[in-house]
Amino acid sequence: MLGAMLHEAWRAMGANRLRTLLTMLGMVIGVGAVVLMMAIGQGAQYTVAQTINSMGSNIFVVLSGFTTTGGVRSGGGSAPTLNVADANAVAELDGVETVAPVHWGSVQMVHGPNNWNAWVHGTSPAYFDARSWPIADGTAFTDSDLRAATRVAVLGRTVAQNLFGEEDPVGKTFRIGQAPFTVLGVMAPKGQNLDGRDQDDLVVMPLTTAQRKVFGTPFQGSVRQILVKAVSPEAMPAVEKAMEALLRQRHRIREGADNDFTIRNLTAVADTAAETTRVMSMLLGAIASVSLLVGGIGIMNIMLVSVTERTREIGIRMAIGARERDILAQFLLEAVIISVIGCAIGLVLGVGGAALVNQLAKMTVVVSGGSVLTAFAVAAGVGIFFGFYPAKKAARLDPIEALRYQ
Repeated sequence: MLGAMLHEAWRAMGANRLRTLLTMLGMVIGVGAVVLMMAIGQGAQYTVAQTINSMGSNIFVVLSGFTTTGGVRSGGGSAPTLNVADANAVAELDGVETVAPVHWGSVQMVHGPNNWNAWVHGTSPAYFDARSWPIADGTAFTDSDLRAATRVAVLGRTVAQNLFGEEDPVGKTFRIGQAPFTVLGVMAPKGQNLDGRDQDDLVVMPLTTAQRKVFGTPFQGSVRQILVKAVSPEAMPAVEKAMEALLRQRHRIREGADNDFTIRNLTAVADTAAETTRVMSMLLGAIASVSLLVGGIGIMNIMLVSVTERTREIGIRMAIGARERDILAQFLLEAVIISVIGCAIGLVLGVGGAALVNQLAKMTVVVSGGSVLTAFAVAAGVGIFFGFYPAKKAARLDPIEALRYQ
């Protein structure tokens, strides 16, 4: 029975090939647009997710306070209100996994004929764990390097390339001022952060080395920021409250007075960026879905025309024993076939378009199985939804009136 219906549907569509192709074109464009837009949206989500992962998970950044000179206030991190003892105290709090004090600044570095200006982070070995930043080549510095203020450093990929080119930098030296530093390792590349800054344009060295031999500090043990990694996302609210209370107590801040430090929740910032891309992806999919709606209206229109043209044929079928549900199934099957074939062609064009965008625009696009199945299911649903009314109309024709139709 189904085979006969398929044969008849194919014959009916073949009788008006151009009209059938034009009807399919609406579904082709609709499905292709949905797949392409969802691929672009999911590509944006993937890019943001990679950037978030590169920052580390469950991270707080505690910045020192600001200074005021002549009524002009500097930015956060300019006043020495945090120190290593604060970091050690925070590390004792429940829910805290890793703590790394950081003293940072920008310096000029030289190796042979090459020179490069980059950010230097003086910190502890826990920094690499807090940032989830593995060492690609060589090794990281150790606690003994921290205690001895050894002139050693770990380079970001960008710094390594600009100072050493194609050379293997591990074991070689570079200069900051007149002081030589030995390269222990090169960190794995991380790319840009959410601000668009290159995270690999960085040199990491022991905190004591940075304080005594690179930047200097008028206050022993002072740092510009403290990186704090919580044990889980669920623990972060409690950790944030406990950190604030502890630091206010240690800094003897009176009740009602402003903090002399700032706590930033990087996970919250990352979640906001991720939510933005999710909304953008949904918006792109919704806009593209309008094309599917237009394609469905085209199917309904052409099926209504087909019912009118084949009224006498419907009357003959009913006269020789076709039931109402047989006529309904026949016309509904034709609508679904048009929809599904158009969907298949649209999928091919959508995936091809996504690959083209990836190559020409250098954008990250992600064609997932879920988006393909969703587009296919929606297209089939559109065919059934918009094909049902014409099919129902055909099934309810009066056989006698249908036979009289010229």
